[in-house]
Amino acid sequence: MNLAQLLIKAARAHGRRPAISRGDETVLTYGQLLQRVAVMAGNLRARHRLQPGDRVALVMTNCVEYMQGLFAAWFAGLVTVPINARLHPRELAWILDHSGAKLAFVTPDLAATVAPLAAEVKSLAAVIATDSPDFAALTQGKPVQLCERVNPNDLAWLFYTSGTTGRPKGAMLTHRNLLAMTMNYLADVDSISEHDCIIHAAPLSHGSGLYGLPHLAKAANQVIPVSCGFAPDETLKLIARWPGATFFFAPTMVNRLVNSDAIKHADAGNLKTIVYGGGPMYLADLRHALAVLGPRFVQIYGQGEAPMTITVLPKAMHVESEDLNYLARLASVGIARTDVEVRVVNELDEPLHAGEIGEVVCRSDVVMAGYWRDLQASADTLRGGWLHTGDVGSFDEHGFLTLKDRSKDVIISGGSNIYPREVEEALLAHPGVAEVSVVGRRDPKWGEAVVAFIVAKPGVALTPEHLDQVCLERIARFKRPKEYRFVESLPKNNYGKVLKTELRAQFAAAGAA
Repeated sequence: MNLAQLLIKAARAHGRRPAISRGDETVLTYGQLLQRVAVMAGNLRARHRLQPGDRVALVMTNCVEYMQGLFAAWFAGLVTVPINARLHPRELAWILDHSGAKLAFVTPDLAATVAPLAAEVKSLAAVIATDSPDFAALTQGKPVQLCERVNPNDLAWLFYTSGTTGRPKGAMLTHRNLLAMTMNYLADVDSISEHDCIIHAAPLSHGSGLYGLPHLAKAANQVIPVSCGFAPDETLKLIARWPGATFFFAPTMVNRLVNSDAIKHADAGNLKTIVYGGGPMYLADLRHALAVLGPRFVQIYGQGEAPMTITVLPKAMHVESEDLNYLARLASVGIARTDVEVRVVNELDEPLHAGEIGEVVCRSDVVMAGYWRDLQASADTLRGGWLHTGDVGSFDEHGFLTLKDRSKDVIISGGSNIYPREVEEALLAHPGVAEVSVVGRRDPKWGEAVVAFIVAKPGVALTPEHLDQVCLERIARFKRPKEYRFVESLPKNNYGKVLKTELRAQFAAAGAA
């Protein structure tokens, strides 16, 4: 089933309902959105000669054109490559080249960054800004009457997620995967009606965009903030404007919202659900959020490789309870989703009992088909038919999963994944850096902050300003360390491996003190 069928069915049943809004105003109804998407699909095929299976990149901040480009590509049988708009140009170029994208949609703020990349990305034939005559031309003409037929196992979305090697990997999400995710949301996370909305304050290239699919399937309104992002004051005004409001938030966004001055006098009556995930939600922060907004929260645990769908802690389990296990459950990531099998296994992939700690693995129709152009990584990650998440955790006797650590050392800051090795490689490009190790420490605003431990070469005096500059030349700004610690040596084991646990222990000791 082509995911474009979700839009076709929603438009037939609810053609006059708001489909995409910006701020306070509706931009397109579902009938108008379907018409626009069908016209764009025809022009992508006819004007740009794209064929089924070709990749279309979306390098865009949140905007009303995002869902149009996404569904137009699917309507035409194409594959979308949504890309984090905050990445460094070198990172953007690598993903565009690796995916073999033939066309890229960009927002005006990114046009000057992406357009020059066409010269180095051989496959990229066109970069189209949403405010350009070329984009306007795509919306003119006759609509395609039928969406392209696809196999459920055909690729729909290439989700680029970095690994410990520092190079992004493209998780291949099929039409079947994303339809399973959509149905799973409706089964386990929340019910949706055509009178509801999802407000996209978080990036559409990631969780918020993925959760736009179940809302679109039920003809709910997709609301884009005028700021294109998250600001507590604006968020609260949008809640007051639009009924049945749902958000996907990183925990840091939840904290910023409930700690804002504006919330003290805000009318949150229209707020229906906040789905949170993508990073650790500390128990004290969650209890404060519940005290401020009540049991409107749902926690999800998933990965790009199993989009948004491994375990869930539903609203009912957030309700204050005298159950002795209540606080432990709040600190967990919930129970396995309806159509997902989840295990905790040892080094031999043997299932462990309740209370035993091991790697979290899962299998389901939601699990990716593999990594794009990386057979070895696909085989390693999907060995035995199970997705090996790299996360370490344990189940209790009631089936609640608690994560203990992330074995891949990923740092999650502000809801974005930051992988230490790519930061380390950037810092090692400085001629005065002898050794470096990057870890995360808890941060009250961002969830985690990047800290770099630096060993300078003899006789070299390094400054944070010098190291900031070398980072900004190679990686995205948000990945830059928030703190540098200059040390004489790094703790290592007998094999020469840096002991990051000892580096993290320094933060724990400082916190205890």
